[in-house]
Amino acid sequence: MFNFTNFLKKIKLPFFANFEIYFDLGTSITKIAIKDKGVILREPTFLGYNSRIKDYSFIGNEAKTILGKTPDFIKVVRPIVSGVISDFDAEVFLLQKFLERSVYLYSGNKMIKPMMIGIATVPTVATEIEQKAVREALLKIGMSQVFLIEKPLATAAGCGINVFSHEPTLIADLGGGLIELSIVGSSGILSHKTLKNSGDQMNKVIFNYVYLKYGIILGEATCENLKIDILNFKNTEKIVVTRGKSLENGLPKTVKIKSSDINEALRSNFNQIIDGIKELIESSPPEVVDEVMQKGAILTGGLSRIPGIDKFFEEELKLNVYCSDKFEYATINGLMKLTANEETFSKIIIQ
Repeated sequence: MFNFTNFLKKIKLPFFANFEIYFDLGTSITKIAIKDKGVILREPTFLGYNSRIKDYSFIGNEAKTILGKTPDFIKVVRPIVSGVISDFDAEVFLLQKFLERSVYLYSGNKMIKPMMIGIATVPTVATEIEQKAVREALLKIGMSQVFLIEKPLATAAGCGINVFSHEPTLIADLGGGLIELSIVGSSGILSHKTLKNSGDQMNKVIFNYVYLKYGIILGEATCENLKIDILNFKNTEKIVVTRGKSLENGLPKTVKIKSSDINEALRSNFNQIIDGIKELIESSPPEVVDEVMQKGAILTGGLSRIPGIDKFFEEELKLNVYCSDKFEYATINGLMKLTANEETFSKIIIQ
């Protein structure tokens, strides 16, 4: 039977053409991209919930800015924890607002809206229920179809790796919500390991360290800034004057925190990551191990920006380690790359 709508789609009339939207639903940052347009939104995955009006008053950058500064009736919510949706309604609301800020600028004024296809990533360890939550969230915000792929494949593609090649590659995604260690190749994940001692967990470690050593209480945002500003593996000592709340009298107290303090606080966390990579290599077949040792490992994610981290990992792992140039957009760029060829993309979709 002749289908007129399908016929129009094939001849690519602009108002019937598919509108592919890519989602990188990160624990710390949400990124949205459009086919042929690139990344159009990058904002923190935060919302501010106002219990008086029972609605979300702040989203994205504004919600992260007010973290730790709100009255009792406003609570800052993080709808994604460890890479998976923990608050479904909050995530749907956040994505809807993000679409209004970005995607609808391209499609909202058309007389006939195109069929929006959502393509997103999920962690390798995500259960079927967690995968379904992502599908349902994207369908709820107006996607006609939703396709999911495993995040390590997209991240590897964004780092310039051919995931369909039969040459295995080790990639360590050092993110804010989850540390994903994977060996990818032959259009799949040969072996993987995930750790919870991610960037967010490190902020808590810094909080406890400063609390015990200097007797002051710091906010979450201050701990994150310390990690970003002065942590390094180049033996370069930096000093930051930080103000917190004194444990003695509850009044403001100023202390000088050094790079060596943050290194000491987080050394066990990074040693756990190194041990995780070693276990990943040890659990892989001999042929895979041989090629990985020849090619080395690639670091990406927010923690890969730390100065000297590649040399530190090299010394501990005894193999070449490289940091991705575009670590911030590796996953979302990888999604766009993988969808360029429909035939190969169909091989990696999670059914």
